[in-house]
Amino acid sequence: MPERDLPPRLREIVEEFRASDRDEKLELLLEYADRLPPLPESLQGHQNMEQVHECMSPVFVYAEREGEGVRFHMDVPAEAPTTRGYASLLSEGLRGTTPEQVAAVSADFIQEMGLHKVLSPQRLNGVSAILAYMKRQALRLA
Repeated sequence: MPERDLPPRLREIVEEFRASDRDEKLELLLEYADRLPPLPESLQGHQNMEQVHECMSPVFVYAEREGEGVRFHMDVPAEAPTTRGYASLLSEGLRGTTPEQVAAVSADFIQEMGLHKVLSPQRLNGVSAILAYMKRQALRLA
């Protein structure tokens, strides 16, 4: 999916990262990590959440309908700030999009953001896996 075809909020996030230098990209990820909302009480203890086993850190994802769109709840420990930041920006960037729009997002946008310059290949595989889990869950809601 070309960058211009990304959902509007995710496109804004991609542009923000693209305009940033290497150090700023890391700072932005940390800012997003701090913005990850806490889990609702109903998901505490990871009830009904799916674990992203491909990540080195424990990452849990849960999708629910929000009108015509999807809302994602994510849980990533504070001790994994870059993964937490990526999960947060995905959650924010895809909130309210339809399941079909979520499914159409290609992991290639990570290259557009320049994250391949600041994250290890192993971590990039994990962040791609987070998106894959989100897409799978969104399609279940379609």
